[in-house]
Amino acid sequence: MSDRSIVQERLLPAPPEEVFAAWSDPDSLRQWMCPAEGMAPASVEVDFRVGGRFRIVMHGDRDYAQHGEYLEIDPPKRIVFRWVSEWVPTGEAETRVSVSLEPGADGGTRLVLVHDRLPGTDTYQGHPAGWRRILALLEDALRSGHPQGGTR
Repeated sequence: MSDRSIVQERLLPAPPEEVFAAWSDPDSLRQWMCPAEGMAPASVEVDFRVGGRFRIVMHGDRDYAQHGEYLEIDPPKRIVFRWVSEWVPTGEAETRVSVSLEPGADGGTRLVLVHDRLPGTDTYQGHPAGWRRILALLEDALRSGHPQGGTR
């Protein structure tokens, strides 16, 4: 069982419905699901429903694949999914990512991301900076009017 959790919080410049859509749309995810500087847009496959699976391949000096399964979807408030990463290997550990959205100031959204059940120090160390960068890129995409898609 895990001994490590990551908690990231961010105020985003878009309403919860738009932020939720950004997490559910493969074209949107492709734009900002890049945890390191200089990475190309990700390749993304999404079956956005409870029990549906996703695969995200991040392209850098080599390809890093992530995959998982959606465990909970509550529009526009919450998304929970199993996360297995090759970026910083989680093996087949049952790591879990929970994204909670609530209305924030000025029509924005308060996002809280919790990545828990991370096994061991090596796995844990690679994820906080990656999630910070991903959320910063999401914020940039929302500020620029992208992502625009809906759920697919």
